[in-house]
Amino acid sequence: MGRCVSVTDYSLLLDDEVRAYIARGAEFYPPDAVNLTIIQQRAVYDDMCAAFHAGRPEGVQTWDEPYGGVPCRRYEVGPSDVTLIYYHGGGFVVGGLHSHDDVCAELCARTGARVISVDYGLAPETVFPACYNDAKSAFDAISQTYTGKILMAGDSAGGNLAAAVTHHARDRIAGVVLIYPGLGGDPTRGSYITHANAPELNTRDMEFYKTVRTGGAVPPVGDARFAPLHDTNFWGLPPTVIVTAQCDPLSSDGETYRDAITAAGGQAVWFEEAGLVHGCLRARTMSKRGAAFFDRVADAASALSRGDWPY
Repeated sequence: MGRCVSVTDYSLLLDDEVRAYIARGAEFYPPDAVNLTIIQQRAVYDDMCAAFHAGRPEGVQTWDEPYGGVPCRRYEVGPSDVTLIYYHGGGFVVGGLHSHDDVCAELCARTGARVISVDYGLAPETVFPACYNDAKSAFDAISQTYTGKILMAGDSAGGNLAAAVTHHARDRIAGVVLIYPGLGGDPTRGSYITHANAPELNTRDMEFYKTVRTGGAVPPVGDARFAPLHDTNFWGLPPTVIVTAQCDPLSSDGETYRDAITAAGGQAVWFEEAGLVHGCLRARTMSKRGAAFFDRVADAASALSRGDWPY
């Protein structure tokens, strides 16, 4: 029997600003982009990212330099004893230093922290676990280079990597901010069902990305490097803030991950932002809801930079 999928009326959940954001993105990156070749997907994704690029705030300086043999981009607005390591989204298939350049620059300006964006290898050229190995190698080199607090952050696929590296280096990390992350939740429950056909990301897209990420191999079972929710030990993880979008099949991963950390005695909070879609970081300049979403992310990173837990 096929899986039962709920039909959700997005005309009731999305406001005009968010719908305009979706329409603007579709001018560059079509809803059926997974039907394109990988080269074509990267080209249209890059076009979309360029169209939404909001520029860097004044005073933010950047340097492109490798850490652990992985290309990275460092952002600084002044001296800081806090380093935030950022892993970009894109399904492990698209994106790079360019795709989230303005997001990282704004996080640097808002938090005052040093932000380092990691350009991990993409599938299909780099299949699991090589993408994780890149993320971990960069983390190891960055944490050995800079003293002070290390924070982790990432969106979507990058949220997966940020969490996965944290599970293997939990005692070296002061805080984590995960933005609509894919963490390996139960695909038969919650948002995986109610938002299976959501705008911007649906479960069919997710299956495509998973297949490319693994090179067509069967996904590993019980491997936290692949799916952090499959870990058997959530004790000792650093304070974690998860921010998800309501209209996103991945949203329930945030709730499940929060519950796993708090059940193990840790600090975690999950925010599901109403009326937003996967990828809504880019909506911050077009949508009041998108701007509030980014505020939530930046405020969390700022609090963790100070060592605060206001939740």
